[in-house]
Amino acid sequence: MTVRIDVTAPDDPRGGPVVANARLVGVDGLTSCRVTRVHHVDGALSPEELDRLCREVLIDPVVDEAVIDGVTPAQGRVVEVALMPGATDPDARELERAAANLGLQEIRVVTARRYDLIGDLSDTDVATLTRRLLANDTIEISTEGELPAEFAGVASADVRVDDVPLAELSDDDLLRLSKDRVLSLDLTEMQAIQAHFAGEGRSPTDAELETLAQTWSEHCVHKTFRARINLTHTSSDGEVTVSFHDGLLPALREVTEELNPPWLRSAFVDDAGIVAFDGYHDVAFKVETHNHPSALEPFGGANTGVGGVVRDVIGVSARPIACTDVLCFGPADLPDDELPTGVLHPRRIRDGVVAGIGDYGNKLGLPTVNGSVLYDPGYVGNPLVYCGALGILPHGSHPTEPQVGDRIISLGGRVGRDGIHGATFSSAGMDASTVDHVGSAVQIGDPITEKGLIEVIERARDAKLYNAITDCGAGGFSSSVGEMGEDLGVEVDLSVVPLKYPGLQPWEIWISEAQERIVIAVPPAKLEALQALCGAWDVEVTDLGRFTGDQRLVVRHGDTGVVDMPMAFLHDGIPRQELVGAWTDSAPVEVTTPVPTVAHVLQLLAHPNVASKEDIIRRYDHEVRGGTVVRPYVGPEADGPADAAVLKPLGTEGHKAVVLSNGICPSVGRHDPHAMALLAMDEAVRNLVAVGGDPDQVAVLDNFCWGDPTKPDRLGSLVRAVQGCTDGARTYRMPFISGKDSLFNEFDGEAIPGTLLISALGLVPDLRRAIDSAGMQTGDDLWFVGANEGALGGSLASDLFDLDATRVPTPLDDPLLRYRAIHAAICDGKVTAAHDCSEGGLAVAVSEMAIAA
Repeated sequence: MTVRIDVTAPDDPRGGPVVANARLVGVDGLTSCRVTRVHHVDGALSPEELDRLCREVLIDPVVDEAVIDGVTPAQGRVVEVALMPGATDPDARELERAAANLGLQEIRVVTARRYDLIGDLSDTDVATLTRRLLANDTIEISTEGELPAEFAGVASADVRVDDVPLAELSDDDLLRLSKDRVLSLDLTEMQAIQAHFAGEGRSPTDAELETLAQTWSEHCVHKTFRARINLTHTSSDGEVTVSFHDGLLPALREVTEELNPPWLRSAFVDDAGIVAFDGYHDVAFKVETHNHPSALEPFGGANTGVGGVVRDVIGVSARPIACTDVLCFGPADLPDDELPTGVLHPRRIRDGVVAGIGDYGNKLGLPTVNGSVLYDPGYVGNPLVYCGALGILPHGSHPTEPQVGDRIISLGGRVGRDGIHGATFSSAGMDASTVDHVGSAVQIGDPITEKGLIEVIERARDAKLYNAITDCGAGGFSSSVGEMGEDLGVEVDLSVVPLKYPGLQPWEIWISEAQERIVIAVPPAKLEALQALCGAWDVEVTDLGRFTGDQRLVVRHGDTGVVDMPMAFLHDGIPRQELVGAWTDSAPVEVTTPVPTVAHVLQLLAHPNVASKEDIIRRYDHEVRGGTVVRPYVGPEADGPADAAVLKPLGTEGHKAVVLSNGICPSVGRHDPHAMALLAMDEAVRNLVAVGGDPDQVAVLDNFCWGDPTKPDRLGSLVRAVQGCTDGARTYRMPFISGKDSLFNEFDGEAIPGTLLISALGLVPDLRRAIDSAGMQTGDDLWFVGANEGALGGSLASDLFDLDATRVPTPLDDPLLRYRAIHAAICDGKVTAAHDCSEGGLAVAVSEMAIAA
């Protein structure tokens, strides 16, 4: 029997934003909105048990009202919204878990939201509100009136493994198959697969084809960064062709190997980079992107972006301790008639992304301590969502070598259809039809499950219960098990995998991603101890199979064969791309600048890229765990922007602290991507030094977000940015320890501005000497340290005042001399406050210090 329970708070503030945003989408007649939480509970519960479940779990008796086995009387027009069957529903899962903890019989739950829209509204108004504000068709269903409960997968399906005939397909047929199945493979890759299976005298199974597509995806194998590239670079000195025969990724790794500082622990080989913190602990740092999912479903895309990068840090045996986020959106005031078909409004994307980040990080109990927010018309079709996570682990506690005979163990989240094709979907451009093909790639996260996973992994690590660990990221078990078993070979049985609902086919089980899932290699003798640990933390543990030693990937579902391939072809069979890039330097244009006035300064301060971001930052908890020393906003009123975050990890001794900063300047990249990379690195260092960070112990991460790299102009600017990164790493003596490329960020052929985020991880030697931008006193001297060369290319001034400047700033040949001197002065107590000059230059920097004071 299914019973409906409605929970409403008469003074619920959630209706307020609906009313406010209604006016922004052209609906002026909405005067108020009431939001009701709807729960459909299926099970054999008595009326008394339902009442108990309601009283003890669902309502706060002080502020909530409930209607059990009925529907709340309508006020105005009623719209109900629910997740599509099969999407992750964390609220439903927690209610099911709570019922079990109360000793009640097993129940199934689906949830929904009900909106009572009160006012003078036409049918068109209601439709507009539903489409623009209340529901997202990518992952939700909606109706005016009551929405019936729809439980996913109530009927089981026969296990089916289909062969996919390739032998007789023409080139056009191969490309059509790649597009129809969202494989995102090019012709040469499809031909390589065709030839391999022709040599075996058979067709691939659907799961084998999906496995190859995931493993060979741009998202997973970084094939552009591994490609042979010829760049034609045209400058004032003439035309030069530069060849990268080994690829861009080896160029970045090479500089790290050259520098090889003694405090470097791991770079480019794990889910996150690792550096030394003190004599007992290391710290791990990773920044990921979740751009395509956030464009389709902003809340879920950003939500799982946080979950995914936290999972990366767990995947190097570290305990997550903090998060970062850098966000790039289209203009929030973009007129509706300028919005491309199939694109959500930037304001809606921003609000959903911000809510998704806050929801996941806050529920995990992790502070969000550093970030940036940029607005640019180039991000209308493709927002950028960079999510970062910092973790800590005892030195030498991250095992990385599975052994033959080890059990392949899955921990955490269950498998569903949401999360399918995440890797391949993110490896192609988007258009108005994207949502129709890849809606299942967008997930809703489950932070409560990941919280239990964090506790289990920390304790399993300390008890030495596993030999290797990796995250179950894009591609699901296909990526995690396939990569972990590359050198040994594996045998897996999918019939034991816990599912969110019955009816999934083997290929779906094999490639579906979840943010809250980890795979570890466990010696058989330690499996019982691991199972007991997981039971104590209510984390599901599943024995999938074993590491075999035969160098083959073998997957079955019970007695049904699913995948049987040599690891060598899976990981080394991909044809290496050969790409051509071109870049022409902009001719320097000298401009006449206006005489600065107070009005100019106010215009700079009002620019969305400079104006206060408190409305976003206050949505995040940056104090939880009690280790934050320098916060996002500083000063007596906590209203002045800080340069970087300083944290003292709990459980560590002494006075050392971690510092996190970032640098990003895409507007410069339009003129000179090489200079953009140098300036982003310099900005990250400036921010770090400005709070007391040591410029001689800085590690950096690169995150490249670009358009279609098969187009010469896009690839040319990307290569120039990579060259800037390698030149900058040598100049600043900063090794790259991790990175990520997110390519094909285009909508209907329009590319985003090539955008490079540099994230810096450093140390404050003595947190008692850490400073911020607000510590100055009346009478203190104000010093400007640095050169002012008047280069306005890519600046806010050029944008605001239509200067059309193209000459960009150039960093010094030896900037470390300056930063070492500033650091020494801070350590000696000679500096009371510092602030870097970035957007808006000296005018904005001094104004922000005055605001902070």
